[in-house]
Amino acid sequence: MCKFKILCTFVLNFRKMTYVKRSISTALLDLAKQYPILAVTGPRQSGKTTLLKNLFKDYQYVSLENIDQRTFAEDDPVGFLKQYGQKVILDEVQRAPTLFSYLQTKVDNSEEMGRFILSGSQNFHLLESIMQSLSGRVALFKLMPFDNSELAAAGLLSNDWKELIIKGCYPAIYSRGIRPDRFYSNYLQTYIDRDISDLASIHNHRQFRNFVLLCAGRIGQVLNISALAKKCGISQPTAKSWLAVLEKSYIIFLLPPYFKNFNKRVIKSPKLYFYDVGMAAFLRGFRTKDQLTDPTALGSFFENLIVADILKTNFHSYALRDYWYWRDSAGHEVDLLTPLGEALEVFEIKSTQTVLPKLFSGLNYFSKIAEGLTVKKVLAYGGDTSYKRNDVDIRSWKNAFGEVGADNT
Repeated sequence: MCKFKILCTFVLNFRKMTYVKRSISTALLDLAKQYPILAVTGPRQSGKTTLLKNLFKDYQYVSLENIDQRTFAEDDPVGFLKQYGQKVILDEVQRAPTLFSYLQTKVDNSEEMGRFILSGSQNFHLLESIMQSLSGRVALFKLMPFDNSELAAAGLLSNDWKELIIKGCYPAIYSRGIRPDRFYSNYLQTYIDRDISDLASIHNHRQFRNFVLLCAGRIGQVLNISALAKKCGISQPTAKSWLAVLEKSYIIFLLPPYFKNFNKRVIKSPKLYFYDVGMAAFLRGFRTKDQLTDPTALGSFFENLIVADILKTNFHSYALRDYWYWRDSAGHEVDLLTPLGEALEVFEIKSTQTVLPKLFSGLNYFSKIAEGLTVKKVLAYGGDTSYKRNDVDIRSWKNAFGEVGADNT
């Protein structure tokens, strides 16, 4: 009976997962009425194919991972588009770059909107082809692993953020009941064997994997390429190239600094984060939440969790915000900031569940030196309740982005 209940629970969760609405759906449907082409990028297994097939059920679906379809598209693009030319999803389209100029001709000779939907998991190759041939004709989207609001809406968000750090946010972990360590082990192996060979000439896969591991040990830190290269035993140009590969394939992102100095010397190097904190935790050797005992590591993982979730929610809600961090040479810092109308929304990120006045010191300092600017102060913390305290918006880790579509005043 117990086994039967477990099986029923798994089946119910699988069904629930199948019909989870991705937040990006609203913007996709809206812009399909305004642009002839939509392009959706994002990491492998972030749910692009599932989303597009479910959202655009009247479209033909063609995967250019299929060698026969790819050869057809490359050798005879006119014939290919004649066969698949009306309302079609072209998956992994960057594998057939010849198609892009023919797509341009197709949409320029027609006023039909939403005619083609392109998707791909290699940001650089897809965007390069789009910029060359389809500029002004395409609406761009990024679909990442689940954000917290999507997990919460589906009843899948853990009440313990430490558990979320271990589990991460990739859909397959939730839909197929895969243990996170097994998922990330296989994901990284196939990524290293497959994607990086397409993006760069990396011959020493073991050394590259070690490089990825070293990056996971530097989440939330200001990037020091020289130290990273030295630790890995590679040159600085190689380190820069490998970082670019990790960015292009949506493993990491570099958060740029906010350059306005307010009469202070500011740090001008980016900070490094992983799009999925579960992958970073796996690379660091953490397999259960009980192993997360080191306060420094825990603080870094929590910061990565919050920053990545805010960026993912920004992509999925199509809010189109830009984000930076700020730090001066004296060590004063705010973890994240973004323009919000005429103001700056400024974040302090702390894993504590107890909100003490000292947590506001960085926000208050920045507010004082940001002369002439309206600063909206936000504390994202490890508690479950969101509320207002004086002039600080205190947000639970479950909803650090704030109300989608609101001005968060």
